[in-house]
Order: sequence, then structure tokens, then C-alpha cells
Amino acid sequence: MDLVIRGARIADGTGRPSYTADVAVHEGRIAQIGRIRSGGRWTLDGDGLVLAPGFVDMHAHSDLALLRDPDHSAKAAQGVTLEVLGQDGLSYAPVDDRTLAEVRTAVAGWNGDGSDLDLDWRTVGEYLDRLDRGVAVNAAYLVPQGTVRAYAVGWSDRPATPAELDRMRALVAQGLQEGAVGLSSGLTYAPGMYASGSELAALCEVVARYGGYWCPHHRSYGKGALAAYAETVELARRAGCALHLAHATMNFAENAGRADALLRLLDGALADGLDLTLDTYPYTAGCTSLVALLPGWAHEGGPRAVLARLRDGATAERIRHALEVTGSDGCHGVPVDWSTVEISGTGDPALSGYVGRRLDGWETARRLLVEDRLAPTVLQHVGHEENVRAIMRHRVHTGGSDGILRGAKPHPRAYGTFPHYLGHYVREVGVLSLEECVAHLSGRPAARLRLPDRGLVAPGYRADLVLFDPETVAAGATYEEPRRLPTGIPHVLIDGRPVVRDGVRTPVLAGRSVRRTPHAPTVR
Repeated sequence: MDLVIRGARIADGTGRPSYTADVAVHEGRIAQIGRIRSGGRWTLDGDGLVLAPGFVDMHAHSDLALLRDPDHSAKAAQGVTLEVLGQDGLSYAPVDDRTLAEVRTAVAGWNGDGSDLDLDWRTVGEYLDRLDRGVAVNAAYLVPQGTVRAYAVGWSDRPATPAELDRMRALVAQGLQEGAVGLSSGLTYAPGMYASGSELAALCEVVARYGGYWCPHHRSYGKGALAAYAETVELARRAGCALHLAHATMNFAENAGRADALLRLLDGALADGLDLTLDTYPYTAGCTSLVALLPGWAHEGGPRAVLARLRDGATAERIRHALEVTGSDGCHGVPVDWSTVEISGTGDPALSGYVGRRLDGWETARRLLVEDRLAPTVLQHVGHEENVRAIMRHRVHTGGSDGILRGAKPHPRAYGTFPHYLGHYVREVGVLSLEECVAHLSGRPAARLRLPDRGLVAPGYRADLVLFDPETVAAGATYEEPRRLPTGIPHVLIDGRPVVRDGVRTPVLAGRSVRRTPHAPTVR
């Protein structure tokens, strides 16, 4: 045996009661569970620790961070062994040279502009091949629908022609053939937001054919939230496609205490047979780019056109009116309350003095967007604790950080989501039992991804494992100090190799791409 873990309390990822046993690992897989008399080449003492499957971050924005930062302790130290990238309809494959340049600017607030990296891929397969050179944690990929639309249609707010729709369908199919696990959409982000329901359904039909899932960021998480959720449920049903609801929150004053309305909608869809899951982060503040708050029409034509509109006084006044008076679709139909919008990062270090400040109005926001070339990121303090707790209890819930790693003061969810679930919501508050929570963070997301050998502590499964102390596990990250690493997670393994050992990140780069499995079990 390569490794024997002695006497750990095993929460196996199913949600069933935990138990104490030894676990033997050989050639990257769990070889035996029980009382193991023989030793391994090395041993870990599991006494007082919980052994769980590695955690799956179902909504990550590490698309470039994995390549930029070999350490990647933001996720590795949390016990994350797999991230799902390509989120919110905007990422870096499939692209041509024009589309790549546009996307780099459009999501500079999420990932930086990529100028420090050799972005030498163009297809989904080539991007996954790049990950296979060795990264900190494993990664799966969703074909980004907004990027696909930018590639085939451009940044125009108009219906796709039949030929353009065929091109988009072909790009989605190619990405799935090359290993993507599904399709993401960002329906408050240009250009994905310009797609009609029929266009989205046509792409979801391709996803269904390949056994993937659709992961939409909805058209509203505010004034029109329930209607937006209902739209995606109906589109998935119409296309025969599995559905995973991205960061399934109910935010803004309009939705205080309304989580039950969302859950009733989802329970009805599940009762009707829809293959449905969701993810959330365990915090009340949201996080996005500042430019995302602008109305959809202001994004038409791409990032350079946005900057031109911001510089034009009359057009900028139209944008202000949409934001402050009528409620921009980019701000979920709710008139923006600038006092809830906090700058979390800027691209230009000369503007870093704004970080941590709440915005005092439109003119400051406008100046920042122009001077920083759309790069500022923001926190929006618009969530509700009762909604967060109600949604995380649901039987199809999974964990997703939605963690943006850029910026001087990022959201603490990027560094703290998984230990915050275990420390605060399990040990301190008791919203979930430990075994239930581990299932939400490991077994259930692995089932959604249709991975036949990940997500459980069981013989034959890959040894992607985390050992944590249930009495001390906690998120170190706070809103004031968002980059602090967690406590109580001494060991993290990928394929039986120590990524974190005795609480210290090792030099091991055990992560690789995790590609769609054509004939894996369906989600239950």
C-alpha cells in the first residue's frame, strides 16, 4: 500500500452516519476500508479527524488563476480537490483571436486581462490539455454560452440567424466532445443576455444529447428572480436537459424571506421529473464586476463600445437613469443603492485607494469604470441570512464559492466557503449535520458531474480526500481580511498525493482536467 490513514471518522459523501475505520490507498485509489493491519509507505494519523471525499467547488472563477498561481492555496487549503470552471457564460474557450481579446477585457475584473500568461489555446480541448500539464487541483469545464455567442454572432443585441445558430450549436457540440461537462450562461452579462429563450433551448438540446447539464446565471436575482428561475426550469424541461442553478440566491429587499417560494418552484419541477440541482455560497454579500451593473443595451458592441458610451455625457446620463431610477437589468431590475456597493479590486494599482470604499454615486462609478478600463470588481451587500440558510438545507443543494480571486479585497467566499459551511453552519449553527454537509460538498456534486469514481470514500474510488478537525475547522477569511487561510484542515490529497500536509501546501501539482464521462450513472 502507498498510504494508510489510521482511525479516522469517515463521512463518506453519501450523507449516511459516519463511522471509524482505517483507509488504504494504492496507486491513487482507495484500496481498502476497515481494520488494516499492514502498513503503507507512509501513514496519516486520523484520530480526532474526519476523513471526507475532496470538496467540489461547483462554481469557480479560477480559469486563469490555476495557470497563474501554482500554489492556489485559496482553494487547496479549503479541501477543494475539483473546481468547475467556465462559469456565467464567459470564459476563454472556444475562441478565435478577436473573441479572445474581447473576452479578456470583458472579464478582466474576474481573472485579470491575461497579459501575464500565454493564452495559447483556442478550443475547449486545448484549454483542458493546458490544465493537464499540472495544476494545483482538478478542474472541469463548462462551455460558456456568452463566449460562444460572441464568437458566432458578436456583441449585437439581435436574434441569431439560422446559420449563426447552427454555428453555435456546432461549437457547443465540439466543446462537449472535447470533454466539457455542460453549458453555462450569464443572462445578466453581455452578450449571453441577448439570447432568446428559443436560442437557449436549441443549445440545451445539444447539451442533453451529450449527457451534460445547463448551468445558468439567471436573468434576475432581484425584482424578477422567481420569473427568472421559472424561465430556466421551463427551458430545461423543453430541451430535455439537466439543470444546475448557479448561485441560487434570492437577493435585494424585494426577496427578503422569499426562499420558500423558490424552493416550492424547484420541488414542483423535481416532482415532475426534472433533473435539477443547485449551488450556493454561505454568505449574504454578492460579488461581480462593476460594469456588470450597467443595462444590457450599454454593452452592445463589446467592451470598447461600453467605454465610448461611458465617455459620452448624454449616453452616460441614460445609463445613470437606468441604474438609479428604472432599475437596470444588469442590477437585477432593482434601482441601485450605491451604499451597498463596495469596491473590492481594481486593475490599475493607482486606483487601489478606492478598495474597501462604498460608492458615493454614479459619477464615482463612471470615473472608475473609464479610468480602470472596466476592471473594477465590487461586493454587493444585498443578501438575506434566512434565505441563505433555507436554500442550503435543500436536498439537491451543493456548494459553490463563486470565488473571484482578483482584487486587493476579494469576497471572503473565495478563501472560506467550504470551511465556513463546516465550521459555522454545521458546528456553530447546526443548519446541517456534518454528514449531510459533506454530502452537499462532495458526493452530490460528483453525481451532478456524472463522475463514476469521485465524490465518495469507497473502494475503487479515486483518493481525492480531505482530513479535517470537526472541532476547529473554520474559515479564516473575513470581509476585513479576505485572504486568510482556513484552520482545522491539516491534510488534502489528490489521487493519494499530498497537496496539503500538516496544514502546509506542498509543491505537488496533482490536478488535471476532469472531462465529461459519456456513460456515467445519472444523478439521483
